[in-house]
Amino acid sequence: MIVSTALACALLVGGFILLVAIRVPVAFALGIATIPVVMLDMRLTPFIIMDRMFQSYNSFILLAVPFFLLAANLMNSGKITDRLIELARVLTGWMPGGLGHVNVAVSMLFAGISGSSTADAAGCGKILIPAMVKEGYDKRFAIAITACSSVMGVIIPPSILMVVWGGVMSVSVGALFLAGAIPGFMIAAALMATVYGYAKVYGYPTAGRPTFTEFLTAFKGAALAMLTPILVIGGIVGGIVTPTESAIIAAAYALILGMFVYRTVSVRDLGGILYDTGRFASISLFAIGTASAFGWMLAFYNVPRLIVSTMTSMEFGTFGTSLVIGALFLFFGLFIDAIPTIIILGTVLLPVALDAGIHPVVFAIIGIVSLAFGLVTPPYGLCLLISASIGGMNVVQVLRDVVIILIPMLLILLLIIVFPELALWLPKMLLPDTFK
Repeated sequence: MIVSTALACALLVGGFILLVAIRVPVAFALGIATIPVVMLDMRLTPFIIMDRMFQSYNSFILLAVPFFLLAANLMNSGKITDRLIELARVLTGWMPGGLGHVNVAVSMLFAGISGSSTADAAGCGKILIPAMVKEGYDKRFAIAITACSSVMGVIIPPSILMVVWGGVMSVSVGALFLAGAIPGFMIAAALMATVYGYAKVYGYPTAGRPTFTEFLTAFKGAALAMLTPILVIGGIVGGIVTPTESAIIAAAYALILGMFVYRTVSVRDLGGILYDTGRFASISLFAIGTASAFGWMLAFYNVPRLIVSTMTSMEFGTFGTSLVIGALFLFFGLFIDAIPTIIILGTVLLPVALDAGIHPVVFAIIGIVSLAFGLVTPPYGLCLLISASIGGMNVVQVLRDVVIILIPMLLILLLIIVFPELALWLPKMLLPDTFK
């Protein structure tokens, strides 16, 4: 029998939604949902699905994913996060709501090293949530600001999501890294403004003004760690290394700092660090494989073409299409991990974006920023789950504060849609050849 487009779409999407609803992990749900269609359609075999999964792994650029995760784990295990927190404290702790600002600033600093929001939420949350509660901050606010600030991990370069997006969509990863910088700093500014508002309303304390000696000591302590984004992004933008090679350099540099400079990572610690890295990397890469197979089957039955023709016939224009794209990524981010969403939804919407005159880099930033917000919105909300777990509270108890903090962050997303040059200015200036 030959399965029609409507039946294939119903089986794939319906099966996936059902599996997710009964709590099957997304990566497995995507793979299992393809089985009924393969069994019904005589043109398909299980070997085709396995081949599509293998082809998705056969990508040099995706090797960057485990190495960026390794760099993040080494930074956390090597107590380098503590040094970043101390630098953030002297830079921002003197403002009203001092530790809240420190939380945002250290997430921004850590984002420039790790490329992972979950590593940010776990590493910084373990230190800052108890510290904020001890200083008199409401625990709900401490959890919410930790979760929301951690989303910068995948927006401020380097970013694992940008590496995956560049590999899947054939977009310059260097251009994506540069495009994420200004939106990332704008989100940080919005978060700090929100913290300031909370501090004024609830009378949260400052962390005290640092002396010049304290500033110098903190800067010296974190200076070597802060070289990581310069090595990574500078190497890519300068055309010296590829994204994968830069990830290897970041991991090797973090290892050298932890073992030989700061001496906070021992040979005995390496086993656990490598195990955790392998576990998290395998989850991400397995999701890439099953999402690629699922996306290929949708393409095989011309589902993307139907969606493209439907959306283009509506003639939303550039602004309207950007809003729809942002809304779709926000909606999918509520339920699905970012990497499968990039592979399935991103590849479907790319022709729509191009037809509407949206630059591929702007399309990527809209998608990645929208998906980053999904990390703090239930039912998926991985960063929110991590932060709430550290704080010992239920996600529902924290939700009101998360919504309040998210509103100005969503306004930044709207600004990127209205003024796409916010994302394009840096890559156009530093990588003009990618725009010819």
